Amino acid sequence: MARLHGKVAVVTGAGQGIGRAEALLLASHGAQIAVWDMNAERAYSVAQEINDRGGKAQGYATDVTQSMVVQDTMESVRRDLGPVNVLVNNAGITRDNLLFKMTDEDWDAVIDTHLKGSFLCTRAAQADMVAQRWGRIVFTSSTSALGNRGQANYSAAKAGLQGLTRTLAIELGPFNITVNAIAPGFIDTEMTRDTARRLKMDPEQLGDMVAKTVPLGRVGVPDDVAHVAAFFCSEEASYVSGQVIYVRGGP
Repeated sequence: MARLHGKVAVVTGAGQGIGRAEALLLASHGAQIAVWDMNAERAYSVAQEINDRGGKAQGYATDVTQSMVVQDTMESVRRDLGPVNVLVNNAGITRDNLLFKMTDEDWDAVIDTHLKGSFLCTRAAQADMVAQRWGRIVFTSSTSALGNRGQANYSAAKAGLQGLTRTLAIELGPFNITVNAIAPGFIDTEMTRDTARRLKMDPEQLGDMVAKTVPLGRVGVPDDVAHVAAFFCSEEASYVSGQVIYVRGGP
């Protein structure tokens, strides 16, 4: 399948989990992938995996919370791969705690990574898309945007991304740029496994507990999210913008 042949896609937080699945799938659709991750080894490893499969990718160690780093890395992508056509904002962290225990540092780290990072990356990438009058931007929200105990910082960031999605769909629509968001439920990733360990639970045990609350009877996997991202990035989704799709196995 070559839906995205010739397109350059930046995927942030692509060193593992959902971001990795999105990078691999977009590459299989013909896109050249800029693999961004805070961890250089992971970024280079996923890029090599794509290249080994016959695609084209470059890894970049990137801190999305730093404006100059984002701008410089975007310039490197342009030199290495070409102007950016697609941006999938996936970089994220968790620093869960109840409000009275949450520190300033925990609040700032999560807000800066999810919300500020997505803003900085989008601001840097949209210039190429406006010039080409074609672009696809995808934000990664969460069901936690609806509220989740112990995640005031994460929930606020993910809700903010939904507002950013709708606003940028209005601003960038005249340039033939679509902006959408995916809000995953419980997805089996290293992040959710770390959450289980912090709760002193076996990750499989937590997954089994969550699956019992999901109408489809299972937890999600990264590919479940990646396929929605691939649709949003495709020409088939050219009239879909400002939308938030919940990928959670039920209503």
